[in-house]
Amino acid sequence: MTDQGAARRVLATPSGGIESLRIEPFDLSPPGPGEALVRMRAASLNYRDLLALRGKLPGMADRGPYVPLSCGCGEVAAVGPEVTRVAPGMRVAPIFALGWIRGGFETLTSAHLGGPVDGTAASMAIFPAESLVAIPAMLGDLEAATLPCAGATAWSALTLARPIHPGDLVILQGTGGVSVAALQFAKAAGAQVAITSSSDAKLARAWALGADICVNYRRDPDWAAAIRQQAGRGGDLLIDVVGTSELDQAVAALNADGAIASVGLLGGEPTRQRVAGRQIVPILTGNRDTVEAMLRAIEVNRIRPVVDRVFPLEDLARGLQILEGHGFFGKIAIAIH
Repeated sequence: MTDQGAARRVLATPSGGIESLRIEPFDLSPPGPGEALVRMRAASLNYRDLLALRGKLPGMADRGPYVPLSCGCGEVAAVGPEVTRVAPGMRVAPIFALGWIRGGFETLTSAHLGGPVDGTAASMAIFPAESLVAIPAMLGDLEAATLPCAGATAWSALTLARPIHPGDLVILQGTGGVSVAALQFAKAAGAQVAITSSSDAKLARAWALGADICVNYRRDPDWAAAIRQQAGRGGDLLIDVVGTSELDQAVAALNADGAIASVGLLGGEPTRQRVAGRQIVPILTGNRDTVEAMLRAIEVNRIRPVVDRVFPLEDLARGLQILEGHGFFGKIAIAIH
């Protein structure tokens, strides 16, 4: 087991903002039937963590103090009765929607980490064992902690909306965690990738990762036309992380049969719809089967997730401020000791 007295966690208040964060010791009960106790080693930040702190996520209106963050990685410290999926000593990560093992939105659970359910900003945490995935040995803890949300979202966008093929043109917005992971996955699949940013320095890093077309949207406000001009054609898939403010340009950047993978910011319930003939497909991370497929691809292709900034758990607020100010490339991670 572990020294339960040494366990500590971050607590946040919905609508309290970053300033509401506080760290405190806490006591853990042993894992129950079907549960695993995980010694957390790392976590990572996602935009939804800021939404939770602002009370803007479903299920947060009446939520009391909660443990934030939706992604993490750790080592199994103990298991409860009837657990066969994991064992003490295994390196694991919890999936974002606990209990979402397979299937589409019709099987999606509401047990989302870092909001309705306590998240990963803790030194010890208990999860349903069936909602844990094994981490490939090639990945470090900080790298693995980036995958349950951003990595799985990028993978789902590339495989569900319009499965890409070698030579397809994938268009990415910005250089945050989803876009950078999608860049790595798309290049491993043989696709051509165009990416936008307001920072030449970030575009240079994207180029180094294999981006074929880099467009500074401040210098080229009509970035759709700039991509078309450089590529000589429209895109086959665009991963939208911006929302309706850029929808017209997203449509203009695509071929007539191109698709938009919408990462949660177009609003409304997950539905299939079309805009100017382009299909819009809502994307929300991935179920356990999807995450495990992504991990196999990462291992086969030797993909290393991009961790740009690392903060200790005690300095989580600073990491969230950097996230809020967009001062990063790829992912911001939290080291937990």
